[in-house]
This record gives sequence, C-alpha cells and structure tokens, in this order.
Amino acid sequence: MKDQLEKIKQEALKQIEASDALEKLNDIKVAYLGKKGELTSVLKSMKDVTPEDRPKIGQMVNEAREAIEGKLDAAMTALMKKAREEQLKKEVIDVTLPAKRNRVGHTHPNTIALEEVERIFVGMGYEVIEGPEVEYDHYNFEKLNIPKNHPARDEQDTFLYQ
Repeated sequence: MKDQLEKIKQEALKQIEASDALEKLNDIKVAYLGKKGELTSVLKSMKDVTPEDRPKIGQMVNEAREAIEGKLDAAMTALMKKAREEQLKKEVIDVTLPAKRNRVGHTHPNTIALEEVERIFVGMGYEVIEGPEVEYDHYNFEKLNIPKNHPARDEQDTFLYQ
C-alpha cells in the first residue's frame, strides 16, 4: 500500500510538472483527487487494511493528497499568472486616444412623437417652420387689433413686451 501511494504521488507530481495548460491541470486533479480518482480508490480500499495500519495509511494518503494539492495550486497559480501577463501584453492601452463618451439619458417620448409627426408631414409635402419660444405681445395682440384694455391682455399673461 505504501509503495502504491508513493507511486501515485510521484506520477501525479511528474504530470503536474509536465503540464503547460490549465485544462491539463484540471484533468490531473480529477484523475487523482476526484471522486473516481486514484487516491479516492485507495481510501475506499482502507476497509481491507488491518485496524492497526489504518491510521498510518490514512496519514500517508493525506500527506500524498496535500503534496498533490499544493503542487497543483502552485502550478495553477503560475499558469494563470503567465496567461495574465500574455493577455496584458496583447491588450495594450493607448492613453492618447480620446475617451468614449458616456451618453446619459434618452429622448423624451413626446419629442420622439413630435419628430415622427414632422417626418410624416414632410413626407406629404409640408414644411416645418419653427418660431420663437416666447410669443411677443406685438404679434399676439396688436397685429390682431385687440385693444389694450381687453381682458385677454391681463397682467397674468406671460408675454414678452417689446
């Protein structure tokens, strides 16, 4: 049993050192430490070991497991670091480029509807004419011959007087 454990440990460590990809390391982990792995099968065969030798064998299995896990973690960390460095070399950032503009907000639904109506009328041959945002008193009342004392020209109305 001791020889078998040592052989499993040495095989696993050799394969870990020889692997050059994370996928291979994951396969090794499954092959040795997984549910149907070689160390798990050794643990399942512990029932055949004499009760006096079980603690020793169990300790040896745990030591082999720790050695394999430690080597796997170190190899995975090294491969991930190497992959990250290669990725950083490929993804060089040009700081002289202008930044991407962050568009905040959106067009108001009423504006969208107004623009659609305008497109429809322009398609029918009409013209869209824009006027001032504020109406002048001259155009609203004087050109229409509304007298100065007319109730429509109250102080509450908000027209610009020129």
